[in-house]
Amino acid sequence: MKKKQQLRSTGNTRVIQIHPSRLCNLSCLHCYSSSSPRERSALSVALLCGTLTEMAAEGYDYVSVSGGEPLLYKPLPTLLAHAKGLGLRTAIASNGMLLNEQWLSQLKDVVDTIAISLDGVPEAHDRMRNSDKAFAKMAANLDLLRQSGINFGFIFTLTQYNLNELDWVVNFALEQGAKLLQIHPLEEGGFANGNLAEDMPDRVESAYAYLIAGTLQEQLKDELTIQVDFANRHSLEANPDLVYASNSMPDNDALLADCVGGLVIEPDGFVSPLQYGFSRYYGFGNLHSASFKHLAYDWRRGRMAEFYGLCNKAYMEAIDSGNPVIFNWDEKLRVASHHKPTQKQAVAVGWQ
Repeated sequence: MKKKQQLRSTGNTRVIQIHPSRLCNLSCLHCYSSSSPRERSALSVALLCGTLTEMAAEGYDYVSVSGGEPLLYKPLPTLLAHAKGLGLRTAIASNGMLLNEQWLSQLKDVVDTIAISLDGVPEAHDRMRNSDKAFAKMAANLDLLRQSGINFGFIFTLTQYNLNELDWVVNFALEQGAKLLQIHPLEEGGFANGNLAEDMPDRVESAYAYLIAGTLQEQLKDELTIQVDFANRHSLEANPDLVYASNSMPDNDALLADCVGGLVIEPDGFVSPLQYGFSRYYGFGNLHSASFKHLAYDWRRGRMAEFYGLCNKAYMEAIDSGNPVIFNWDEKLRVASHHKPTQKQAVAVGWQ
C-alpha cells in the first residue's frame, strides 16, 4: 500500500487539469493552447473517466476542465459526475458566453466552481477575446449563474499594459458576487507568441501586481479571495520542497500526487507534469498508448529523477540574489523544461 508523504507542490491541492478538446467558440489572442472554432478532435469520455479513476487512486483530489471551451465538450456532465463519484472536487474554466439554464441545470450537482475569464474593462476584454460580443454575452449570463447557486470566480490575465484595470476588475467581481479572483500573468505559448510577444509583464509590473493584490486582499478580507500567480523568491528559498527542489527523492511507495502535485491531460491524450506546454521530454506519455497506471509506473523509474533535477536547477537559478524577488515560477520552469537536459541535472543532487 502506498503511503502519504508531505506534499511537494505549491499548495495542498493535488490537481488534474483536463483539456478534452481545443474546440472553442473564440480565437483569443492570448490562448496558450491555440484553441479555436476550427479544432474538432476530442478525447473520449470513457478514456478520461478511466484515467481519472487511476489518478484518484494516486492521491489526486481536484479536477479542473478547460480546453478549448469546456461547454462545447458534450460529455462534460458525465465526466464531472464521474469525478464527483470518486470524491474529487471539480471546476471548469470557461469564457462564460455559452452558459444557459440547460447547462447550469446539468452542472449544478457536479461542479464546485466555475471560473470565468475576464480580461479587463469591456473594450479590453473584447479585444483580447477577438470578438466584439464576448463581454456582453458573458456578462448577460452572470445573473443565471448567480441564481444557480454554483460558486464562481474570475480569471484575469495580467499583461504589461493592463494593471491599471485591476481596480475595475475587482469591483466588477464584487458586484457580481464572485468568490475568487485569480490574477494570472500572460505567458508565452500558443497564439500569444504571435499576437502578444511584447505584452508579457516585466519584473516591475509583476512586482507592482503582487503588492497591489496583497493590499487589496488585506482590505477585502473574506469578501473576495485574490490569488496572484507569482512566486516570492524569499518564500521559495525557505521552502524548496514546495517546488520539488529538495535534495532527496520521494519514497518508492509514496503516492504519485506526493511526488508531483499537478497533472495535465492535453487534448491529444498526452499527460504532462504541472502545466500545459511543459516539455514532453519530462512527460508521462500518451493515454492512447497505455493506461495511466502503466505510464506512471514507467515515469517513476525513468523521467522522475530528471524532472526533480530540472526543478532543482531552476530553483537554484531563481533564488540567486541577482534575480527578481517577485516572478512567475511556473513560466520559468516551463521554459527551462524546453532546454536540452544535461547529465548534471541528476548528478548534482545525487540521483545518478
